[in-house]
Amino acid sequence: MKKSLIALAAVAASGAAFAQSSVTVYGVVDTSIAVVKGQDTVSGMLNSGAATSRLGFRGVEDLGNGLKANFVLEGQVDPDDGTAGGFNFRRQSTVGLAGSFGEVRLGRALTASYNAVSRYDMFGTVGLGSTLAWSSAETGYANRSNNMISYISPKFSGFGVGIDYGFGEQKENRTARYAGIGATYDNGPLSLGLGYDKANNGLSVTGTEDLTTWQLGGSYDLSVVKLAAFYKETKYKEIATGDSEKLKTWNLGVSAPVGAAGVVKAAYNHYKLSDSSAKAQQFSLGYVHNLSKRTALYGTYAFLKNKDGADFALNGAFTGAGLTDSGKQQGLQVGVRHAF
Repeated sequence: MKKSLIALAAVAASGAAFAQSSVTVYGVVDTSIAVVKGQDTVSGMLNSGAATSRLGFRGVEDLGNGLKANFVLEGQVDPDDGTAGGFNFRRQSTVGLAGSFGEVRLGRALTASYNAVSRYDMFGTVGLGSTLAWSSAETGYANRSNNMISYISPKFSGFGVGIDYGFGEQKENRTARYAGIGATYDNGPLSLGLGYDKANNGLSVTGTEDLTTWQLGGSYDLSVVKLAAFYKETKYKEIATGDSEKLKTWNLGVSAPVGAAGVVKAAYNHYKLSDSSAKAQQFSLGYVHNLSKRTALYGTYAFLKNKDGADFALNGAFTGAGLTDSGKQQGLQVGVRHAF
């Protein structure tokens, strides 16, 4: 009898502990049929046309007195062939503490600078219609940092700030070090964001340059239409020679509801290299039809034109399509997105 009472007490105690903590499995599956035309025409399936396909786990434990512990483990998946490219948690892998002071996280995550301004891309920075401003392949920018300690403040009258520091973990810590800050303001229909990044030796494509960016964006929701815009300037500085150049990007976007379930959106992107006349223009048009809160159908058309030696390509386009002799590329994708 005594052992039974002890066992019941243990079960009751563990049940109380479990009641104060939770773990959630979540994810997105997004795949589209696409055609991309450049030097050649390539068709097939593309992943993540409206949102990045992912699988994640998040957990929260209430520690009492307003303090909570949390974690996030999230990795990318490729629904078109059922693989995950050697599945890992490189989308997010953090552990942290949150309270009235805000939140402190440790690990790999999206930077506060990226979060503050990327939200003004009407196409969500994924798919053929999205901007190239944060494309690692086209600009060398990395929207995540390893070995990062982050602080996210509470909201004060709509204002919030995030501060990040990523350790270089090299003999000289300056190598591969990251530092950034993002500030936001959200009040009713008005939203503003400001970001700054500095990454040493490794954020750019070549890994031989220091990269500094600043970015500013905003949106205003008029109910019948939503307007958005951002400007991003990226400076590349060669470590060995001290030579530098800048990539200037700006975007104008608009979206409007269609009926109770649809949204039509359009965007214009302009890319310009400071040390030459090379530049590119991109036009995007899309439609999203929400079948439910979790499932949507979407269609996107995008057109990109390079000038004076620029060689930008649409985000996520089939590499085999290439560019025409005049530097043009266009693509169409139709897909489905489901979140769980």
